[in-house]
Formats: sequence, C-alpha cells, structure tokens
Amino acid sequence: MKLTTVGTGTAAPHATRVSAAHLVEAGDVRLLLDCGSGAVHRMASLGVDWSAITHVAITHFHADHIADLPLLLMGWRWGQLPPRSAPVTLYGPSGTGALIERMAGVYGAWMLAPGFPCTVRELVPDEIVKVGDHVTLSAQPVPHTAESVAYSVSDGERRLVYTGDTGVSEELGAWSAGCDLLLAECSLPDAMAIREHLTPRQAGQLAAHAAAHRLVLTHFYPPVETVNILGEAAEYYAGPTVLATDGWSIEF
Repeated sequence: MKLTTVGTGTAAPHATRVSAAHLVEAGDVRLLLDCGSGAVHRMASLGVDWSAITHVAITHFHADHIADLPLLLMGWRWGQLPPRSAPVTLYGPSGTGALIERMAGVYGAWMLAPGFPCTVRELVPDEIVKVGDHVTLSAQPVPHTAESVAYSVSDGERRLVYTGDTGVSEELGAWSAGCDLLLAECSLPDAMAIREHLTPRQAGQLAAHAAAHRLVLTHFYPPVETVNILGEAAEYYAGPTVLATDGWSIEF
C-alpha cells in the first residue's frame, strides 16, 4: 500500500499546501481521499497520474475537502485525450448524492452523465465495501459536521485510517485500533482548540489510543505551524510520526 499526501492544507490559503487530498494506491485501486481546492493541479505538478484514479471518497462537504471534485470530473471528460472511458465510483457520507445533484445544478447536467460510468455511493457505518480485488473501504462517523466520516482502507495485510476533519472521539480511537498508518488531522494549537478539530496533543492521544503503528499528521492551519507539533504529539504517542507535506509519500 502506498500513500501520497497530495494536499496537506486547509481552507486557509497557503504558499505550499493546497487543501485536503490524499491518494492511496493498493493493488489495482487508486483511491483519492478528499478532493479539496488545488488538488487536481497539485497532482499534475507532482507527476501523480490523476487520470488513473479509480475511486474517490469524500469525508464531508466543506469546500476545502470537495472544491476540486467538479474540476476532476471535468478534467476526465474534457482535459485529456482521449476522454476517460474507465468507470469511477464516488463514495461519501449520507447526502453525497444530493450534493452531486446540487453541483450539477451549478456546473451543468454533464456532472450527472460525464461521459464515462460514474457511480455515487453513500456509505453507512459498519458497512465494508470491496473496492478492489483485496481492497476494502469502510466509514466511521466523527464529530465535525453532521455528515462527517473517517475512512479505513485495507488490502488484507495493511490498514490505513484517515480521520478527515474530526474533534476528539473515543469511538474513532477504538475503531482505528491497530492500524498500520493513522493519517490524522492536526489543525490548531492548544491555544486555539475547538471541538471540531484536533491539536497536536489530541492527535497524539488518538494515535496512542488506537495503538497505531505510524502517525502521519496533516491539515495544518498556519497557527499550528508555529508550535512544536512533533514534540507535543510525542507527549502522548511514542511511535514514528511525520508532518506531511504536499507530495510526501510512503509505501508500507
């Protein structure tokens, strides 16, 4: 399994971080987790083959996680020659189908029939969906917005958990238990802590609760970059920890 952190930023414009987007490659699956503003062009600048994506899974409906979804679909239809013909599945929480319909009302009905097979599927908690020969995807509600979910991706040997945006959640820690890689949001410093996001210490606590084998931190608002993120996370989690940057990747 390979993870590439395409976009490690937030809603705050940043010189080197675009909004949330992460590519997971496992077997024949190329799964994009979130598709925030700047993600499509960032993939191009990184040399990531955006045309080869097979599945997209969005965690919630904030613009820094979905803004480039219309552009990705448009790129597949009109931004490459020949146009895409391979099928793609869009996963999301409850309300994703209605979201795509509202987007089509703004961008055009082509989004509902983009010229290639495009299936929208809403995941429910505890549902395990087979997305490849040995690859599964499942979702877990998290405290951020009403629809927000985290995702688990497993190839039968390795398991990655992506928190999306979340606040402190004992349930998320239990659900993530034993994961090989925990890709966790790390939005704000303690001095700006809110219920809807994690601080470095809270991300460390989550990784420790989950007994994650590795912690990768992402989704940094500029103020959190002024504190010792690794040091604060390490107060609670002793495992290997990485501050992700756009284009960072790991095979595990």
